[in-house]
Amino acid sequence: MAVPVYIVDAFATHAFAGNPAAVCLLDQPADASWMQAVAAEMNLSETAFVTARGGDFGLRWFTPAVEVALCGHATLASAHVLWQTGRLASDLAARFETLSGRLTATHDGASITLDFPADPTLPSPPPPGLLDALAVTPVAVARGRFDYVVEVADADSVRGLAPDFARLAAVKTRGVVVTALADRPGADFVSRFFAPGAGVAEDPVTGSAHCTLVCYWAPKLGRDRLVGRQLSKRGGEVHVTLAGDRAFLSGQAVTVLSGMIHR
Repeated sequence: MAVPVYIVDAFATHAFAGNPAAVCLLDQPADASWMQAVAAEMNLSETAFVTARGGDFGLRWFTPAVEVALCGHATLASAHVLWQTGRLASDLAARFETLSGRLTATHDGASITLDFPADPTLPSPPPPGLLDALAVTPVAVARGRFDYVVEVADADSVRGLAPDFARLAAVKTRGVVVTALADRPGADFVSRFFAPGAGVAEDPVTGSAHCTLVCYWAPKLGRDRLVGRQLSKRGGEVHVTLAGDRAFLSGQAVTVLSGMIHR
């Protein structure tokens, strides 16, 4: 039995940019241990597994180490593959049933927009070891549903981060977002995202983190429509809109590889 697999660069306008995700199209649900093994084999920050359920799709996400409850870039990549392969008509929304409830993706021919749950933050003391692992002096520390948010003084501080990943992996959290106001045109804030405890040292462009970042920055900037620029080596931008308890994330995607996994 062969399973179609695609590698898609999400939140990217051209190949070899943004965040690569593997997308596996399943005829029926698969065993979690097999999906975890495939994700380890792919060795990307996320591998998505998509299963048709009538007019909707089941969607699960795995890092090389663990299953996660929410992933933006692999959802965007999954919707892109469904439309590109004709498994979903181009004029229909992609509706996914996930561990974070129903998520929806639509497209306008140029970009894909994800309808995700917003993730409000609350001020929080940093957990033991966090600031030492990052080697930063924070402006503020907050906590969302999944991740800690550490605001630092400026964008250069974000660019220059060199975390101690072994120490950061010991911090009890899915991930850590380090952020600051943008210092260049075209973006409102910048960030980097680290999740070594979940098997991802640094994620290139993190959609789910922007569900948290928009809740953090919108009240500070007095606007609900923002652009975040992630300052990883590959880099990428996420256009994000806060609308009540929802966050709408927009970006593009490019397929760079297709093939089969033989079971």
